Amino acid sequence: MTRAPTPNPLAGRSLRAPVLWGVVWGVLQAAAPLGFWWLTPATVYALSVALIAAIYIGFAVADGRPRVIAVEAAIAAAFVIVAAAGVTGPAWLLVAGLAGHGVKDLWQHRRHFVANTRWWPPFCLVVDWVVAAILVVLIAAGVDFHH
Repeated sequence: MTRAPTPNPLAGRSLRAPVLWGVVWGVLQAAAPLGFWWLTPATVYALSVALIAAIYIGFAVADGRPRVIAVEAAIAAAFVIVAAAGVTGPAWLLVAGLAGHGVKDLWQHRRHFVANTRWWPPFCLVVDWVVAAILVVLIAAGVDFHH
């Protein structure tokens, strides 16, 4: 049984705005530990990984299909586990969580598993990958995420 092609809600529309806003929000998210100085950077980044993963639960609830809700909740739970481990574990876990969520966004953009996400997946993918790239640079520079 073949699946009918899902119409692309962005067909004919430019992804320039979601991508540019993704870069802006990615840089802001990478700087977030500066606004939460009383928390370790690892904790701030872990909270952001858990938050971005949970957003798709809201999209799934709006979609309304029980299978979609269950799958998105399970995926979000996996990202929460990675984020929690990143609070005290190696900062590479945070990079993996962000990069992995970007891959999940790319999959969502291509498959439209959750209905009506429109511009969100490309925007979120760019945010995730910008933050992950900045964290790689910070790790390479020797920044301590657990001070």
